[in-house]
Amino acid sequence: MAMDLWQLKVFVNVVDQKSFSRAGDAIFLSQPTVSSHIKELEEHFGCRLVDRMGREALPTKAGEILYSYSRKLLQLKDETESAMSAFLGHARGELTFGGSSIPATYIIPDFIGAFSRDYPDISLCVITGDTSEIKNAILEGEVEAGIVGAKVDNIYLKQEKLIDDEMKLVVPASHPWANNENREIEIEMLLKEPFIGREKGSGTWDSISKAMADAGFNIDQLVIRSRLGSNASVIQGILKNAGISIVSQIAVQEYLEAGKLKSFSIKGVNLKRHFYLTTHRKRTLSPLVKLFIDFIKN
Repeated sequence: MAMDLWQLKVFVNVVDQKSFSRAGDAIFLSQPTVSSHIKELEEHFGCRLVDRMGREALPTKAGEILYSYSRKLLQLKDETESAMSAFLGHARGELTFGGSSIPATYIIPDFIGAFSRDYPDISLCVITGDTSEIKNAILEGEVEAGIVGAKVDNIYLKQEKLIDDEMKLVVPASHPWANNENREIEIEMLLKEPFIGREKGSGTWDSISKAMADAGFNIDQLVIRSRLGSNASVIQGILKNAGISIVSQIAVQEYLEAGKLKSFSIKGVNLKRHFYLTTHRKRTLSPLVKLFIDFIKN
């Protein structure tokens, strides 16, 4: 029996889900039907592709090779359909776009409403992670493009400055500094306060570390009482008096306007930064992703 793309889609889902039943749920097939498709693929290639290891279904060495090529073939299929639809003036399909925490939460959603009005037949899936995770997702082909909050050192990635941002020291309205009309804090004062840090790999954390180093200080001098995995959780920590932190103004604007938080510059520390549109240098972008990027830029 000849191999077809639908069988490859089933196989990729089995590997991704590590389960025949979960793969079936994802693509609306019964488990026996999924098993039948995998059996037909194994007969076609003359080797076992998936091992059942207890409750998990894991690819064999041959399965790993097929998985790599299957993803490329399925992606090429999607790109072909998108290109033909775009040529005929009917842009349609699903595009996946990556974003580190601030872009995914505060920047990309700003574009979605207008984009959906202009292109109602395109659905957009936003993958969220820290800068390091989005970088790896682009390198591994899980997403074609993303917006992140830090420069990354990788020869295979292309980055363009997209949006300017400024981080500031943020404290709760009940903090003793809240009534400081100078709006600027000496860095030595900051080093004595309980501080909420971000996880390593965060673009925000990398930017803070670099800014402090440029000012002659080591980020390890901060009194870090906790590390939280997103800007939203850091903001909640500040609101709950768990500590103070350095946060993007984009992320805290509504709390500043409501008077719940206060922000300050840090004397001698440049906390301006950029968000970067990030793509793979060696891969051709699909028509839908190109369309979304052009929309953002314009």
